[in-house]
Amino acid sequence: MMTNTDYKNNFYEYSANDQAGNKVALEEYKGKVILVVNTASACGLTPQYEGLQNLYDEYKAQGLEILAFPCNQFKQQEKGSDEEIKTFCDLNFNISFKLFSKIEVNGENTHPLYTYLKKAAPGILGSEGIKWNFTKFLINKNGEVVKRFAPITKPNAIISDIKKLL
Repeated sequence: MMTNTDYKNNFYEYSANDQAGNKVALEEYKGKVILVVNTASACGLTPQYEGLQNLYDEYKAQGLEILAFPCNQFKQQEKGSDEEIKTFCDLNFNISFKLFSKIEVNGENTHPLYTYLKKAAPGILGSEGIKWNFTKFLINKNGEVVKRFAPITKPNAIISDIKKLL
């Protein structure tokens, strides 16, 4: 559980483990526009992986990064290990954006990054919760959360918001 002393004011002050277990300092993404998404492999919204990859292909050269955080908290739609999740993503969507280790986005064991994201851009459930898989957070080049998008918002619907920040 995160204490007030653990709370940081900027995206770049956090770190997370990638799907291979390596610690990644998010300051590595300074100067980039970032889309953070909690994902799942067995969800009705899972086809959004394709849309996310299309966004990444189109805007990576201009400075877009997509960071995917698998989560099994919504009807257990992400049961696999980190390796199984990566294999699923590679085989079905050939993703090339960054895939992180499975985390929790709600509750007592919420990853500190998600505590920050929820406070910076409260959604329909306020700062206490993520509603479902594929909730998206858009972060500007200064590491500030600009906007939160609902799970049903398709990646191509975010293009105009991304372009304003690139």
